[in-house]
Amino acid sequence: MAFQLLLNFFLAFLWMFLQDSLTLPSFVIGFFIGLILIMVMMRFFATRFYLWRVVAVVKLTIIFLWELVKANIQVIGIVLKPKLDMKPGIFRYDTELTHDWDIALLSMMITLTPGTVIIDVSDDNRTLYVHTIHVPDAKAAVDSIRNTFEKAIMEVEL
Repeated sequence: MAFQLLLNFFLAFLWMFLQDSLTLPSFVIGFFIGLILIMVMMRFFATRFYLWRVVAVVKLTIIFLWELVKANIQVIGIVLKPKLDMKPGIFRYDTELTHDWDIALLSMMITLTPGTVIIDVSDDNRTLYVHTIHVPDAKAAVDSIRNTFEKAIMEVEL
């Protein structure tokens, strides 16, 4: 990915110098021409096109922000009720992620979401123990994490 990005910047600067125009519009045009050239030459690279990973990171950020807003609204609803009818609990989450940074990112995203916190990680880094302020159905909570955060992290990793 880093090689493709550097190659794209090199092609953009090369375009600027060949056009003898050191302006931002010339750089942007050169950048898009570089994107097209890299896409044409993708069979010569061992990794996937770097722009797809950038799109996956943006998607992961949007998913996290959306889940953050939803969790804030849920916690506010729990706090503002006159009668506390919450059901706190701890559930086990078995992850399919393999890299340490993926598991750390998943743990941070879960912990930063209001109402949830990672209280322990197993020795083999395959199981996370999650405490939530309100979990009526642990299976639904596991499915929610798997279909939002973990799925988006896997897309970035590919």
